[in-house]
Amino acid sequence: MTTQPPSMQPGAVPVPTCYRHPERETYVRCQRCDRPICPDCMRDAAVGFQCVECVRDGNKDVRQAKAVFGGAAVSVPRVTWTLLAINVVAYFGEIVLGGDFVSEFNTAPGAIEQGEWWRLLTGAFLHLRPTGTFAITHILFNMWALWAIGPELERRLGHVRFAALYLLSALGGSVAVFLFSIYPSVGASGAIYGLFGALFVVSRRLGYDARGVVWLIGINVVLTFLIPGISWQGHLGGLVIGVLVSAVFAYAPEKNRNTIQLAGALVILAILVAAVVLGDPYALIAEIERRIG
Repeated sequence: MTTQPPSMQPGAVPVPTCYRHPERETYVRCQRCDRPICPDCMRDAAVGFQCVECVRDGNKDVRQAKAVFGGAAVSVPRVTWTLLAINVVAYFGEIVLGGDFVSEFNTAPGAIEQGEWWRLLTGAFLHLRPTGTFAITHILFNMWALWAIGPELERRLGHVRFAALYLLSALGGSVAVFLFSIYPSVGASGAIYGLFGALFVVSRRLGYDARGVVWLIGINVVLTFLIPGISWQGHLGGLVIGVLVSAVFAYAPEKNRNTIQLAGALVILAILVAAVVLGDPYALIAEIERRIG
């Protein structure tokens, strides 16, 4: 005569098994849904343990931290570091590959007029080659400015909005070069000036004292016209677009904020594209020269 184990005897209560792993016996239950859970399915809770599904459902009700002007909260300014790395890598590419690399990708109005539209962005990631003191300071100043103010703006705006601000400002500077200059240019200065403008707008929106930013912008604008060889078109174009983009992001009402911000950024992008497609840079330059003369 054989003896049945207690769990097999008539009237015995079966040993509970994990709801996700039926082959595992367990006497621990989820504090929320009361289902049996094995060690692999246990998640620490305020009291006892919860199952995987209950933890996931509970997290849906937790309000995620956001940046001041929308988007997910930023702990590490990844976009800033990525942009900085791209600029530095491109600079070493210039050193290794030489002048042909620069001439193929700089912001050359004539080449853009012939359809090489990519120069509007690629030129904004190039800098003067290290042939003299000023050439080295070109990338050093731009990267210092990006490192100094980029993380703060990225934390306020969020990753995506900060990336849009930087790229639209860079594009704005290049479009201004295309429309108002006949000379090729390189540099992230248009994007950096856009960040200067954004820093002013964000400071005003948050109620901070923006006088220091005004001085920063004023001094750099004066230097733009005092130092020979600097593209005032790229600097001022980036500054104007940076102010416009950041104003859209900072002053969009909380209701439908994401939609308004996206629409505003797309409108600015459309205007820049239209300026390139429909603009006649040589007619504009000729008219400016006629009025000055």
